[in-house]
Amino acid sequence: MLDPLAVNSMFARIARRYDVANRLLSGGVDLWWRRVLVKKVLRRDPVDLLDLATGSGDVAFALARALPKSARIIGMDFCQPMLDEAMAKQAARSAGNVIRFLPGDGLALPVADASFDAVTVSFGLRNMADRHRALCEMRRALRSGGCVHVLEFSQPYGWFRPFYYFYLRKILPSFAGWITGDRNAYEYLNASIASYPDHAAMTEELTRAGFKTVEVKRMTGGIVALHCGTA
Repeated sequence: MLDPLAVNSMFARIARRYDVANRLLSGGVDLWWRRVLVKKVLRRDPVDLLDLATGSGDVAFALARALPKSARIIGMDFCQPMLDEAMAKQAARSAGNVIRFLPGDGLALPVADASFDAVTVSFGLRNMADRHRALCEMRRALRSGGCVHVLEFSQPYGWFRPFYYFYLRKILPSFAGWITGDRNAYEYLNASIASYPDHAAMTEELTRAGFKTVEVKRMTGGIVALHCGTA
């Protein structure tokens, strides 16, 4: 089981270089993954949204740009230095929806039942010590008919797997260590991706947590999957 304190400490160490590392390590394709997520969220016309494991706020800001100003968005994370980065970005923004950035643990969300029309979590579920508990908390926080959107690394198509894992194991840790000064953090990333369920197993986990009509979209050779489940 993951150690939450160790995960928190790791993200605290890389918070200031997190965005730069994401852009460079993904070749910028992470921007497209998030656009796909936002388009999916918009189909439901949500009013109250929770972006869980918001990190430096990229998804929350993308949602704020796309949604009407009447939408209410909360960005929540358990790592304060990451929230500090998100709030610094918000202070520099000139317009758009105001996002409330709040501390919160995905395993025990500090929100009332049925508070949101949509919950998003991008590249954060993998870092939670108990995925089932976290998914059940997201289900609890959603109103009936609301939707969870899980954007996460997944297992690639078979033909792509050797190339992808060569990159993860041989190239990414050194490159990321040079960018962030913390090679260990990205060795953890490699291990956490390798042990994460594939898209079919993740669909089963969402169903077991009480979500229905679970849909999945695989992207970029299957290395990322967007799961959407209705409460």
